[in-house]
Amino acid sequence: MKTMKTLIAASVAAASMTMIAAPASAELSASASVASMYLWRGFDLSNGAPAVSGDLTYSTGGFYAGIWGSSGDDSAGQEVDYYAGFATEVGGVSIDLSVWNYVYPGSSAGFVDNGDTYLDLSEVILGLGFGGVSFTIYDNVAGASSYNYYTLGYGVGSLSFTLGGTDSDNEDSNYSHFDVSYAYNDSLSFTFSQMIDEDNDDDLKFVVSYSLPISM
Repeated sequence: MKTMKTLIAASVAAASMTMIAAPASAELSASASVASMYLWRGFDLSNGAPAVSGDLTYSTGGFYAGIWGSSGDDSAGQEVDYYAGFATEVGGVSIDLSVWNYVYPGSSAGFVDNGDTYLDLSEVILGLGFGGVSFTIYDNVAGASSYNYYTLGYGVGSLSFTLGGTDSDNEDSNYSHFDVSYAYNDSLSFTFSQMIDEDNDDDLKFVVSYSLPISM
């Protein structure tokens, strides 16, 4: 946890120095997507059913905030996410620090973690990238039991590879997965996802997703 706080503090300091020289330009963007399943960190949350989602983001001078909504998962129903963050680049390293709140307005079940139920979930997310390599830390700050989720990714051309895993206070809930994605174009993509741990669903998952920007 101490390492996480130190890394975030260093990132914010570097981002602040860059922000002073960066001209502010406001932009409002939106998109809509449909996928053959709701794949979330290696899990099929929609139980094989298609999922529809959309987002609206306002950004200016590196800062951004927005809302993302989905038809939801099979147990908690509709999902609405609120987020705000700051993204910049320092010495060729991309830095993205944000806070996300996941809400399930249509369900009293909310987010379920290891048998416990929470009405919502919040994370602080720090993403770093250099060249084709990326590393992201998701730190649970509210809701659910304490955990960190990590991803290590590499992209080359239209292909991307992602290794994800959790580090939780409850060791029984730890798992890892590996994803391979291919972007046919800016809208159409295909993803294969495989759980690595024997204790979790070991079926190979295949997802087709299609996304379109919405003119604002």
